[in-house]
Amino acid sequence: MDDEPMRSSPYHTTRSAAGSTIVSLYGELDLVAVSALSAVLDALTAASRPDVVLDLRPLSFIDCSGLGLLCRAQSRVRARHGRLRLVTPASTFRRLLRCTGLGGAFEVHPDLAEALADGTPVARAAASRG
Repeated sequence: MDDEPMRSSPYHTTRSAAGSTIVSLYGELDLVAVSALSAVLDALTAASRPDVVLDLRPLSFIDCSGLGLLCRAQSRVRARHGRLRLVTPASTFRRLLRCTGLGGAFEVHPDLAEALADGTPVARAAASRG
């Protein structure tokens, strides 16, 4: 039996570290996956000042509905004065963001350790307010 996730049926894992909720997305982030993951991300971004890290490294594919899901999560986090970080070392994903006009819309990090580290402009701004 194949241990790979089924096509269009990615799964996710959620854990906490350094005060952040880390969600690792696996497989393909397409229309079918977005339907399954929307409620999960909505719940994680519903609180005041959500701190969410989306680990996209295990993703093999993302389409426009997946980008829409990321944009919705970002919008919800910003509205609640929180923080959303994306983790992906893939230059292809960064290029996709630039080509779609989303190059500056997300805080993107090449690895999880960097994403969780303090000292980013968002973290400094939050610290100066609090």
